[in-house]
Amino acid sequence: MDKTQKIILGIDPGTNVMGYGVIKVTGNTAQMVVMGVIDLRKIRDPYLRLGKIFDRITSIIDEYLPDEMAIEAPFFGKNVQSMLKLGRAQGVAIAAAIHHDVPIHEYAPLKIKMAITGQGQASKGQVADMLQRLLKLDRTEMPKFMDATDALGAAYCHFMQMKNPDIEGKHYHNWKDFVTKNPTRSSL
Repeated sequence: MDKTQKIILGIDPGTNVMGYGVIKVTGNTAQMVVMGVIDLRKIRDPYLRLGKIFDRITSIIDEYLPDEMAIEAPFFGKNVQSMLKLGRAQGVAIAAAIHHDVPIHEYAPLKIKMAITGQGQASKGQVADMLQRLLKLDRTEMPKFMDATDALGAAYCHFMQMKNPDIEGKHYHNWKDFVTKNPTRSSL
């Protein structure tokens, strides 16, 4: 593979609907490979949902062979239970990437919106519209669920990070690295 070519998998964690997006970067140009969602709404058991997330992220990694994964960091909302569930979903996606030796880069929602639209308070629709323009996507390629464009946004944000390393983001290369950089998020 050309050294200037890179595949980036973006993930928007969710326990009902998890978004994913894959971009191929060649030199200074990014193009969408695929985006979609993992629909978990019909699975009632929360642990089976986590298993489904691991299986689907694993199959996406196996199919597209990403060089890196960009994942949206959970934001602190009002509901602690929702935050816990979201953190578990994110953790399982991270575990799938680590299991496949795919380096992980985590970005706050504000950073992703800022990288895509130039404003941290942009709506999901504004992010989707800007991604459509930046990646030259046809209207028919735009998904029903914004979770897919949010995931594509995480991947595109990482592409921007590669071009401009001054954009903040957390980077993990293995479990030890993750635990070291997140001492309050593990019980080790």
